[in-house]
Amino acid sequence: MKIEQIYTGCLAQGAYYIESDGEVAIIDPLREVDPYIRRAKSDHAKIKYIFETHFHADFVSGHVTLSKETGAPIVYGPNANPSFKAIIAKDGQEFKLGKITIIALHTPGHTMESTTYLLRDEKGKDYAIFSGDTLFLGDVGRPDLAQKAAHLTQEDLAGILFESLRKKIMPLADDIIVYPAHGAGSACGKNMMKETVDTLGNQKKMNYALRADMTKEEFVKEVTEGLLPPPKYFPLNVQMNKEGYEDIADVLDRGTTALSPEEFEIASNETSALVLDVRRQEDFVKGHIPRSIFIGLNGDFAPWVGALIADTKQEILLVAPKGSEHEAVTRLSRVGFDGTIGYLAGGFEAWKKSGREVDTIQSVPAATVKSRLKSNPSQVFDVRKPSEYVSEHVAGAQNTSLDQINEHMAEFPKEEAFYVHCAGGYRSVIAASILKSRGIHNVIDVTGGFDALKEAGVAVTEYVCPSTL
Repeated sequence: MKIEQIYTGCLAQGAYYIESDGEVAIIDPLREVDPYIRRAKSDHAKIKYIFETHFHADFVSGHVTLSKETGAPIVYGPNANPSFKAIIAKDGQEFKLGKITIIALHTPGHTMESTTYLLRDEKGKDYAIFSGDTLFLGDVGRPDLAQKAAHLTQEDLAGILFESLRKKIMPLADDIIVYPAHGAGSACGKNMMKETVDTLGNQKKMNYALRADMTKEEFVKEVTEGLLPPPKYFPLNVQMNKEGYEDIADVLDRGTTALSPEEFEIASNETSALVLDVRRQEDFVKGHIPRSIFIGLNGDFAPWVGALIADTKQEILLVAPKGSEHEAVTRLSRVGFDGTIGYLAGGFEAWKKSGREVDTIQSVPAATVKSRLKSNPSQVFDVRKPSEYVSEHVAGAQNTSLDQINEHMAEFPKEEAFYVHCAGGYRSVIAASILKSRGIHNVIDVTGGFDALKEAGVAVTEYVCPSTL
């Protein structure tokens, strides 16, 4: 028996490859499926099942394409209603895979079709659970993503999740290995550990939601407390996962069409395409195409695309480092953004050499900001998360978190110069690019972000430990 966790850091997502006696199961595959097919071929094995723990909201799964390419059936748990052919497992239904058995345990609460898959080894011993978004390490899945479709409140779903955990997962043996669908950084939970594999026994000790003496009322209150609004692209990803989607090969063919500066400019003028620059922030600051948006591949690229662009139908024109065009289109498709219509051949340098208009972002070091802030500390806009801001921030600074910036444009000065910063510099350049694309050109980025400001001696508020918030 082989179990491999295929973890994608940008999405904080874990897919799973399980092989026994020449038969393979894939759990929650990514959109690009060739790696699974190649791996099975190298193992001289056949993909027999594709298990889905639920209809994912934060990424587009590869289940439809993988089933088409291999003939393996897609398996969902009870209550699932996909538009394509699939096995809808009954609670407790067993699936043989070589010498092992995978059992569907219906664990609703995160969504009503959410299912945990219990793996029983060749000796018949319970060995591992693949818990999807039902149980994370340190947390459980947020119970607000399915409420509209199911006509249930988040409190109703949290109560259902409480019962699922107590009746289906907590009675299992402590030595069982927990393989979740996500880790720290995912928007599907709020308190996840950085580790991606653990034992159930340790989770019973460490995970606040698995306290043995916890009442349902306490669980509902703690699980729903402090939930931020889900990103707007989540329902669109759920729809794609339920109804199917375009083959990724076609998305890649279209998205990796090379366009000369002239063709790129024509496409930009004649379509509603957004120009997305995915280079490093240092390069974008020095020069970029006017009104382009920066979201760099070197950061949490796909989640920020989903949160800030939101509409998965949006057409996109790419400005990317040479050789990374394929990667950018692939990572866009993982979160349902299939509308890339081409990239700038030769990158930004080709645009610049063509003599076309360029823009820059004014960026200053933290030491410069320190001297200027004495007269007006309210000139600083902190685009970190509210929890980061409350924990510690520049005295007098205002907070407009990056994920909410599109809804709060009116808060920014239209004439007087102001500064934006995040923790290290990535998010603030994203914010500055969005502001400039909306005609707000009096924005100044702080190089190095809050860390640099603090090091430079800028006055900050007293530190509050995030765990006490």
